[in-house]
Amino acid sequence: MITVIGITTENQIKTDLNLNTADLSSYKWAWIDFENPTTEEAQHLKDTFHFHPLAIEDCLQLLQRPKLDYYEGYTFYVTHHVHAERNKLIKEELDFFVAEKFIVTFHYAPSKEVQYIRERLLAQQNPEKWDPHHVFYQILDKIVDNYFPLLHDIEDELIRIEDGSQTRRSTDQMPQLIDIRHRLLGLMQTVNPMRDLLYRMLNSQHLDGVRKQHRYFSDIHDDLLKVSEMITSNREVTTDMRDSYLSLNSHQTNNVMKILTIITSIFSPLTLIAGIYGMNFEHMPELTWKYGYFLAIGLMLVIGLSMYRWFKKNGWF
Repeated sequence: MITVIGITTENQIKTDLNLNTADLSSYKWAWIDFENPTTEEAQHLKDTFHFHPLAIEDCLQLLQRPKLDYYEGYTFYVTHHVHAERNKLIKEELDFFVAEKFIVTFHYAPSKEVQYIRERLLAQQNPEKWDPHHVFYQILDKIVDNYFPLLHDIEDELIRIEDGSQTRRSTDQMPQLIDIRHRLLGLMQTVNPMRDLLYRMLNSQHLDGVRKQHRYFSDIHDDLLKVSEMITSNREVTTDMRDSYLSLNSHQTNNVMKILTIITSIFSPLTLIAGIYGMNFEHMPELTWKYGYFLAIGLMLVIGLSMYRWFKKNGWF
């Protein structure tokens, strides 16, 4: 689907334009959105706008790394937006062609950010302050703003795991921690390249539109730095919690092994006595003595209790 919005020189918004018949050069600027385009619709990138083949190839190949490329008359951007679906993070690509008189957005998956900014633009009575770079800024800002709820949800999960750490077994919590670390890794692989992209934009001498709105794009970069720090902090929290659970498991295992070793140590001499008196030699003095059984049992009790008191005194129990 292709959606075309044109802004006239009188700052009037024209919608439902047909890309095949509309004369985009007659408008002050235009926004063309390609959402899940067919092969024929994607052909407009080449036939109508004459974009560079490499930029078109990047659009058609999904999940390119966030980047920008300079071309004559326009700049090409690759960005990523993320949304949660069934406790999983889904990363989608959103591409931009930005020039003085047009902005082209290209994406295969539906984008709530694009839809939201489009509705904001259409709600304007007089979009005089809007231009292609302002639309680009608004969408980028919305993309970055949507990173925060995902992180807040992860932080809430970590708090619930921490609160339930006293009542739940660590073996039940480890899969949750591994899943959270996986999601944080996915976010980091998206946010860090986006942060680098904004840094390059802010320090470029070729992007006049960005330089005119430097403060706005700088604010997005600051938000990305904050998101990156939050991701790093949460990954450190998950690492600490994982190490704590592993240490607790190791401590519990050591305690169990210590108790079993003590029990084995106590029964070793008792087993020795039982083994000696279990031999069927004919000439064993105690075998014919009527108090021999009681002597053997008493000796076992004395040895067992003595060893128990000794272990207790040395703090092994």
